[in-house]
Amino acid sequence: MAERTALIDYGAGNLQSVANALRAAGGTGVVVTADPDVVHRADRIVLPGVGAFRACIEALRAVPGLIEAMTGRVQQGGVPFLGICVGMQLLATRGIEFGVTPGLDWIGGEVRRIEPADPAIKVPHMGWNDVAPNGDGPFDDRTGPGAIVVPGEAYFLHSYHFATDHAADIAAMTGHGGALVAAVARDTVLGVQFHPEKSQRYGLDLLARFLAWKP
Repeated sequence: MAERTALIDYGAGNLQSVANALRAAGGTGVVVTADPDVVHRADRIVLPGVGAFRACIEALRAVPGLIEAMTGRVQQGGVPFLGICVGMQLLATRGIEFGVTPGLDWIGGEVRRIEPADPAIKVPHMGWNDVAPNGDGPFDDRTGPGAIVVPGEAYFLHSYHFATDHAADIAAMTGHGGALVAAVARDTVLGVQFHPEKSQRYGLDLLARFLAWKP
């Protein structure tokens, strides 16, 4: 039986592009859905996100049972999860944008505005930049997310960044007027700040590794 990958539709993501990229990377059972029952039966879950932290988490919470289904399937069921851009940021404890907004709190930390030390560095951080895996973290092995996020260049577009509480949750870094987290990971949860669906071969290869990941 083919695996089912639930691509979460809560009105705040680049759904068609992400769905196309997942299918191009080998995903044969990609389902765009906001149905908690479908999410609860999924073999993998992908949470995209574009826009402001508060608007995205409020949109996610507005779908009855969706967060509970994701949480149960990932944290109790242990299925692989991928958060993309704001979908990665929503994993944080809180977002500091238009006030303080609670996040999912799957990975401790907060989402703050990028504040480069050099005022000549412009925000948002937009365009291609290096992705440097964290070789000191527990995910730098053949079976964890360290095997999924490999060195390369990816496409970024964000004005806020994920400041984690614990360095062990950082899977990769990048830089834009200072060091920024490019990916986070814990257990079966992986989040990337960049857009795999816009990152050409690097992004498709990452999605293919995620689809093959057997934690």
